Amino acid sequence: MKGWLFTKTGVAPKLVEKEDPKPKDDEVVIDVKAAGLCHSDVSALEDPSWMNLITAAPVIFGHECAGVVSKVGKKVKSLKVGDRVGVSPQHPNNPLDAIGYVRDGGYATKLAVPAVQCVPIPDSVSFVQGAAATDAGMTSYHALFTEGKAKRGMKVGIIGIGGLGQFAVQMALIKGCKVYAVDVDADAREYAKKVGCHKVYSDVLELEKDAPDLIVDYAGTGKTTSDAIKAVGFRGTVVIVGMMKLESTIDTYLMITKQLTVKGSNGGNPDDIKGVYKFFETGKLNPELSTIKFEDIGKGLKQLKNHQVKGRLVALINEEKSGK
Repeated sequence: MKGWLFTKTGVAPKLVEKEDPKPKDDEVVIDVKAAGLCHSDVSALEDPSWMNLITAAPVIFGHECAGVVSKVGKKVKSLKVGDRVGVSPQHPNNPLDAIGYVRDGGYATKLAVPAVQCVPIPDSVSFVQGAAATDAGMTSYHALFTEGKAKRGMKVGIIGIGGLGQFAVQMALIKGCKVYAVDVDADAREYAKKVGCHKVYSDVLELEKDAPDLIVDYAGTGKTTSDAIKAVGFRGTVVIVGMMKLESTIDTYLMITKQLTVKGSNGGNPDDIKGVYKFFETGKLNPELSTIKFEDIGKGLKQLKNHQVKGRLVALINEEKSGK
């Protein structure tokens, strides 16, 4: 097999060859067909503190992928060879056990993973969509619906209309929420208008007149979080997802007098991925997904670093056998 090996912060990952993985009794081996590139990988290449999380380094990078089951462990009954699956990045019973961090990940032609982390991909959903759903989609869904409890008729503010925010605004609209989008980037605001958001702003504080029931902060600049607390409605909820800046000064007076709920959301689980696949099956969920070749993952990470990617960037792997 081939894979992109991460060694440490400051060192670019390199394409290497390794022995093909063999499944343990509770695992399957997947022929990876698509792998999404994530900003957190860029952060890991630049910020030494990420080495505390990437405990398996040197390790094959990548935590957002989909493919076809090619081998099945002795105790696995839920999957069979030939099944199309997406891979939840984190083990549902141990969130710290994550592919690309604690064990080899998805920037590879093959991947061994516990069967419990695999989610069947519906026939109408492509491998590219299936991969993007396993991190960008999952993380967006978990914050919006699992933690934020978004439902039909709610006023929902979405901060940051990037790789995660695009999933969020579309899923919220499909669900029947009234969606208010915020982004400093003009192109992102145009995207939000195009997909049908009720109002689109460049500043979080502009949400204050709408008093959303829920605000999800996919940017996490510090100020976006503190401004969300000012803008959210009485007894509203603010969910923090973005990690652009890892601290914020918030107005506790407003938290008390408005009786607010503020919570963090980290990743998700296989059930969240299933939820994203259901949205894809409607045919209405269409986030911007651009593709590159497997051999260009190194270049793709540089594109992410230089803010040259709109939406989500996905690498195509084993293309000659990729199917949908």
